[in-house]
Amino acid sequence: MERLDRIESYSSAKGTVLTIGTFDGVHIGHKKIINELVEEAKNKDLNACLLTFSPHPREVLQKDTGIKMLSTLEEKSHRLEELGLDVLVVHPFSKDFSRLTAREYVEDILVKQLKVKHLIVGYDHRFGRNREADIVDLHYFAKRFDFAITEMEAQDLDDVAVSSTKIRNALSEGAVHKANQYLGYRYSISGKVAKGKGLGRTIGFPTANIEDIDPKKLLPANGVYIISTNIEGRLIKGMMNIGQNPTVASGGLHVEVHLFDFESDLYDRPIQIEFYKRLRSEKRFESLEALSAQLKDDQSTTLKFFKEGLLF
Repeated sequence: MERLDRIESYSSAKGTVLTIGTFDGVHIGHKKIINELVEEAKNKDLNACLLTFSPHPREVLQKDTGIKMLSTLEEKSHRLEELGLDVLVVHPFSKDFSRLTAREYVEDILVKQLKVKHLIVGYDHRFGRNREADIVDLHYFAKRFDFAITEMEAQDLDDVAVSSTKIRNALSEGAVHKANQYLGYRYSISGKVAKGKGLGRTIGFPTANIEDIDPKKLLPANGVYIISTNIEGRLIKGMMNIGQNPTVASGGLHVEVHLFDFESDLYDRPIQIEFYKRLRSEKRFESLEALSAQLKDDQSTTLKFFKEGLLF
């Protein structure tokens, strides 16, 4: 897959089957669009192309600097490449770009720059200055500039339309199992292992602190989670705590992982953690002995979860 950092960099002589959007998380609804895109491109000998933007338009237009993302650009790129995309265009989003009229956007960007021959969009696609144009306008432009349109319906799961917003809400409530169903894969975070105070080792539960997590990446709600990580090709199971560590720590957000049956030194190494299920909310214990007893219960529950094969 070719990744371009602006629309003007597209120089292929081939036309495109194109889709447009943030595609945050590349969830099951997004996959349906990409699969259609790739199949159509193969049938017509065109490039399967996706146009997305960075930063997120809400950061520019609504000053929503607090928005958290389901996927980093690297994670998004990896998943799109796995789905067979040919070209990913990550265009800088700006106020000037947002002021393009619907016609300018279609004629100058989609037709002249990206050579669109077939456009695939979601059921609620809007475009142009102030999102002024809708699917009716798009059909007008398609006829005017001679390209085809496919409008995708909402992907439903248990009668709930899947969206990145719904997945963010699920994660913010700690419902990682529901988020995983919507995503079609296990949600993950990546960071670097750092040394902590070593208190976990004194109660039989040594932990690795996870730092350098992308600040724009959404962390699930505070609590204790069933997780796994892959280290040198080996699946390592464990538990993670996200929160304040009220029993032993004094403020600040901590992300700590306890890995089962693993003793090697991971300090300063990159690590990716996948989430399966939230065990419980975070709480303050009256003693380290009480905390240790709860962690033993958490470990038993986690091992039973993996033994029963409830891996999604």
